[in-house]
Formats: sequence, structure tokens, C-alpha cells
Amino acid sequence: MALLQIAEPGQAGKPHARRLAIGIDLGTTNSLVATVRNGRAEVLADATGDVLIPSVVHYDENGLVVGKKARMLAVCDARNTVVSVKRMMGRAKADLSGLATEFPYELADDPLAIVTKAGPKTPVEVSADILRHLKQVAEARLGDTIDGAVITVPAYFDDAQRQATKDAARLAGLPVLRLLNEPTAAAVAYGLDSGEEGLHAIYDLGGGTFDISILRFSKGVFEVLSTGGDSALGGDDMDKALARWMMEQLEMALDSGGTVERFLMETARGIKEELSSTEQVVREIRLNGKTYGKVTVDRDLFERLIEPLVARTLRACKRAMKDAGININDIKDVVMVGGSTRVPHVRRRVGEFFGCEPLTDIDPDQVVAIGAARQADVLVGNAPDSDMLLLDVCPLSLGIETMGGLVEKIIPRNTPLPVARAQEFTTFKDGQTAMLVHVVQGERELVKDCRSLARFVLKGFPPMTAGAARIKVTYKVDADGLLNVSAEELTSGTKATIEVKPSYGLAPDDIARMIEESVEHAEDDLEARALHETRVEGERLLEAVIAAMEQDSALLGDDKKDALSQALEALKTALRGDDRSAIEKAMAALDAASQEFAALRMNKRIQEALVGHSLDEVK
Repeated sequence: MALLQIAEPGQAGKPHARRLAIGIDLGTTNSLVATVRNGRAEVLADATGDVLIPSVVHYDENGLVVGKKARMLAVCDARNTVVSVKRMMGRAKADLSGLATEFPYELADDPLAIVTKAGPKTPVEVSADILRHLKQVAEARLGDTIDGAVITVPAYFDDAQRQATKDAARLAGLPVLRLLNEPTAAAVAYGLDSGEEGLHAIYDLGGGTFDISILRFSKGVFEVLSTGGDSALGGDDMDKALARWMMEQLEMALDSGGTVERFLMETARGIKEELSSTEQVVREIRLNGKTYGKVTVDRDLFERLIEPLVARTLRACKRAMKDAGININDIKDVVMVGGSTRVPHVRRRVGEFFGCEPLTDIDPDQVVAIGAARQADVLVGNAPDSDMLLLDVCPLSLGIETMGGLVEKIIPRNTPLPVARAQEFTTFKDGQTAMLVHVVQGERELVKDCRSLARFVLKGFPPMTAGAARIKVTYKVDADGLLNVSAEELTSGTKATIEVKPSYGLAPDDIARMIEESVEHAEDDLEARALHETRVEGERLLEAVIAAMEQDSALLGDDKKDALSQALEALKTALRGDDRSAIEKAMAALDAASQEFAALRMNKRIQEALVGHSLDEVK
């Protein structure tokens, strides 16, 4: 008799077979891929035995090269060798502004692309080539196809940058289980290894991005209390500061092909790494057969050059603690993440700031990939009994534009993800059959001071009097930090929805700037909001009285009509100015002048309703 293979519904035919899952740290300078084998997370090496794979792609007529070989080609063919592509993810050409002058490439626009010998390559395509290479490394080491991947992103990546990362993974043929914030991945790796409970600061300084996150770890639950950082600050900037100093010392000039800059950046990177274990480095600078001279760089000089950058990271740490409502004494320890935290000056300054010795017992280059691998192992179904729970947060408030250019925040920043929030709104004018939904991101009170994410129109609901429509707007942010917005008119059931997928991201420092400005301008913003709200009330009153006058002005005598007209003109004049008290006084005057008119209109409506009816019927 034939035997049937029986499995639980939804379970694989081989219920005891493990599914292959990987965690990928897609870094600005280097990338890593890791997996869990025999209950232990490990970083996978490529064919040459390296676990750190440079995030560099070289393109030519014959195809592409990824990794260390590509990085070596960056010096002689900078225009066709893409480095630090992470800084370009989710951005338009205009967003790069200052960064664009530092790239040796020719950039195309709409969409943003790097012009290479192999044709134009978008940042998404370049990232996809890196991810495809990492996938191949993993499959070669594991001997099978990948069932799922967790890819890490900076906590401060906005919606566009996250979506671009997810698009790159799909293009590379990677089944994405989740995007995971880098500091949270580090917490997974560190927390599970040590079992330490309490408040942890995750200080993540990579090649091109800086993140600071305050997390509470308790009974297997990682909760992000606050997050901050800078999406355009990292070890690359340290290299740049040293490279510029060397250029000045040797009186070297930039060339059009970017060869000098790329050579000096590579030289500076090597010096920086040597200075982590020695006090002084002497280097002879030779390029294209020409000797420019020797440079002597000691730790003291290097530390002076990078101190402004380190100070920027510590300012972000202060903001993150303030957002979490804690002080330095509440922090149990500081976990150092990212290759740039190997710099002794960084470790010393962080230790002085937090008043404790930073933890570096897990390799700072590998900790993010290890955490991502552990999370992937759980999500792919290999660890069904795991009670690990991750609660990431929304890095910036998400809101909607209301009348007068005001922002109504629907999901405040630092709200744990995933999250769904809904709020009801109504119409401003009589007979309105459509509403524009404008989705914005930021901390300020006015739309003009925030970032526009998307616009869509809810239309086709029946005309009603102003304020009668009930429009429910729902914001949903998934575990990857991606936003979906829907709107529904509850009376008629009319619906509209949009997956917010903007084509560009925030420019460097924009997120940090937005938060700083929200604090600096808090009082001004509140006053501006109050002015706008008063102005909206005034315009609503003005419109209502004008509509009533057009309909029933015959009820008034000439003197009353003149008084009401004068009050209307006074309010119009006040609305053109910025004096809130003047608008409020003009509104009060118009309200007083229209009281008798309102009573006359009410009496008229009652009389019209009674026509043809007896008193007994009304009773």
C-alpha cells in the first residue's frame, strides 16, 4: 500500500528541515552576510576568506565587479567605480546638493543615476548588485538557495530610503523577511549573548551613517525608547577630513576624473586604521609615478581633525536621551557598533560622555549582521519557540495637512512599530464632494516647515453641509517602517488609499535638523499655529456670514446691513494681517453684529417650516 506523506497544514513537507535564512548588514563602506548554524550566529566569508565585503561596484563594458577588487579599481577608474552608494539611496539629484560635489561620477537625473561605461546605474541597481553578490556568497557557503533575508538599515532612514532598500533586495532576487534597524539588530546580538536587562545605549558609527538608540531590554523584549542620529555622518567623513589635510600639506590639486581624491581617501582610510594601534604613521605619497612628499600623522593631529564629527554624534546622543525622558545615570551600558567605533578617540569621548566604559566584546563590524541573522532565523520559522520581540519606532512624526496649512500629527515620532492610527476629519465648505489628503513628515506645526510625502484625493462622496461629512483617515506603518494611508467617508463608504512611496529621501542632516528646529522654534510654532487656527475660524465665519447675506439680506434694514458690512470688511482687513488679537476682536465684533440677523433668519426658517401646518400638528 502506498504511503502518504502527511504534514501539518502550512508546514513544509520536511517538517524537520531547516530553512536557510540570512542577515545582511548593507553598509556604506563594507557589507556582511551572516546566518545561524547549529544554534550559533556566524558571519560568512567569501571565496577569499574575507567576511568584510567592500560595498563597492566597478562597471565596464564587460560587466561588473563587486567587493575588494572593485575597491582597488576605484583609484584608477573612479568615474566607473561606485562607492558609498548608501548615501544616495532614496534621494533625487537635488537632494544630494553638497554631497554631489564630492562624487567623481557624472550624475543623470529623473531618476537619479550614475553614468558608467555599462550604462546609467541607479542607486537601487548598484545596491542590488551588492546584495546579489552577498546572496551568492551565502548560497556558495550554505550549498542551497536562500529562503529569507533580514536586511538592516539605519534607524534614521526615512520612508523613501527604506523603500529603495527593499526594491534593491527584490531586484537582487532576495526574499525579504523584514528591514531591521541597525541599532536594534545590534541589541539582538548583544542582548541575547549577555542576558543583560535594563537600559542600553546603542552607539552605531559606520562608514557613512551614525545612529544612536536608547533601548530597554527586558525578558526577551527589545523596546526602542528613542532614536536619533545623522544619515550622512560616518568614518568616510573622518577619511575626508584627513584627506583634505594631506591635500593642503602637499599642495595637491583635484583632477577631473576624481583619481586624486579617491587615492587620498584610500590612503587616509589606511592611516586611520593604523592609528588605532599605533601613535604615529609616516606615509610617502606617490601617485601615477610622481612623489608628492611625506606626511606624518600622529593620533593627536587626527583627533583634532575628527573632533567636530565626534561632537556631532554626542549632540545626537543628548537629544535621544531627552526624547526617551532619561538621564545619563539611567544608562546601564553603551554598546559600540560599526567599524568607526574602533577609533580610540571615539571610544574615549563616548566613555566620558556616558560615564562608563563602552562595551566592545562583540566585533563592532559584525554585531549588526549577527543580530540580523538571529532575527531572520526566527522569522523564517526555524525558532518557533523564541519569545524574542522587537519593538522599533517611527523616527519622525507622520501627519496630515489641515485647513490653514497646519499639521495634525497622527503618528508621533518614537511610536513603536508596527502601528495603525486613525483620525476623523470633516469638510470646510458646503457641497464639498472631494478632499485632498496631504501626507507630511516632521515635527513642526506648519506644513511649509515639514516634508511632503504624498498627496491623493478622496472623491465621489455626496455633497453635504460643511462639517457634516465624517472622513476617517488611517495611517499604517509596518515593521519595515513603510507607510500606507487610507481615507474613507463613513456616511457613504467612499474610500481611497495610497502606499506612500516617494521618489526621493531627506537630504543630509535633514532629520536631525527637523528635530532641532522643532525644539528651537517651539514657542514660535505654537504662536504660528494659533494664528493659523484663528485665521481659519475667521475665514469660516466670514464665509458663513457672506453666504447668509446673499440669501437673506432683505431681512435687514439699511442701517443694520451697513453695520454688518462694515464688520465684514473689518474682519477681511484683519485676516490679511498677522495680528491674532486683531482677528479675534474683528471676529467678536462680527459675531455681535450678526446676532440679530441670525435670530431673524431662524424665525424665517421656523415660519417656512410651519406653512400649511396647524398648531396641533406641531404639538
